[in-house]
Amino acid sequence: MKDVTVTDSILYVGCDDKDIDLFESQYHVPNGVSYNSYVILDDKIAVMDTTDPRVTKEWLANVEKVLEGRTPDYLVINHMEPDHAGNIQKIAEKYPDMKLVSNPKVFSMLPQFFDFDLTGRTVEVKEGDTLSLGKHTLQFFLAPMVHWPEAMVTYEQSEKVLFSADGFGKFGALDAKEEWADEARRYFINIVGKYGAQVQALLKKAATLDIAIICPLHGPILKENLGYYIGKYLTWSSYEPEEKGIVVACASIHGNTRRAMQRFVEILKEKGEKNVVFFDLARDDMAEAISCAYRYDRLVVASATYDANLFPCMEDFLYHLKIKNFQNRKVAIVENGSWAPMAGKLMKAYFEGMKNIELLDPLVTIKSTANEKNFEELCTLADTLLA
Repeated sequence: MKDVTVTDSILYVGCDDKDIDLFESQYHVPNGVSYNSYVILDDKIAVMDTTDPRVTKEWLANVEKVLEGRTPDYLVINHMEPDHAGNIQKIAEKYPDMKLVSNPKVFSMLPQFFDFDLTGRTVEVKEGDTLSLGKHTLQFFLAPMVHWPEAMVTYEQSEKVLFSADGFGKFGALDAKEEWADEARRYFINIVGKYGAQVQALLKKAATLDIAIICPLHGPILKENLGYYIGKYLTWSSYEPEEKGIVVACASIHGNTRRAMQRFVEILKEKGEKNVVFFDLARDDMAEAISCAYRYDRLVVASATYDANLFPCMEDFLYHLKIKNFQNRKVAIVENGSWAPMAGKLMKAYFEGMKNIELLDPLVTIKSTANEKNFEELCTLADTLLA
């Protein structure tokens, strides 16, 4: 078990998973992921969430170790997604006198995942309800659509600890040597990003609490400089750029579009832009490209035409931006087509369906390979982006 300190009476019992290839079967996690779970020791004992079935044996052993022969009185279920709720039946069967604490939506969903008798074992809570463990008092706040409808968070009043469910989580095992913001941003934008308004509502609730420690269900326990982490969430959930910069996202079939856009990146840098990030969407991590599009204030998309449509990796990129509520950005478009360029029209249609997107002129059309006239147009486009 990881030696992770929360407080003397709130103990970490979670597990790292370094063997997972894709989180949610779509996100690359080269440094793994943690499934966080906690135990509060008091007159009554509460287990805070379970873990993914991938680590069942290790997690149950961690719980048993900290219990030292005692039996948990409660299992608090903040979120029903399988990476956190996957072992509910296992621990319920191991400790048959333990009660399950959560809101009605959780209990309506439980039978969809598990097959065991809940009769006499549930403690239903609603917004603001409390549960005393002795010296510790748990208070419950509903967090619908952050990012499932049944989600809630739990605040422990005496030690001022927020058990934040998927909020403030990140990719990466606990011992991953990486910046919190990079993998937390990639996690938030790609998983929770659609529900910015709901996150904002939860942050307003959190602002009324005196929080000293944040215990998320993924990633490190946060104890210092909490204003920094909360500030990031305020920015991400409001869809505002974090900083000035340009993302150039390119979808190229035979390399001609890619070479033109690599030269465009050089033009931008020659003209004084310091933050330019280039993505070859056919090869680079899609989730990272989406995350960076949210990080910076300007986006350039360049795609070849393919079967009178968009090259598939660009279609995928724009689809994800759309469903994650991409907005409040300046966007420039470059298309390529050997006989009937269509990519520009199709990309423009995507952005016209998004909120507060400023489409910049000119829309540059390349036919097969970029020529001198195209590079003149790209220089003009660079000036527009930098204005």
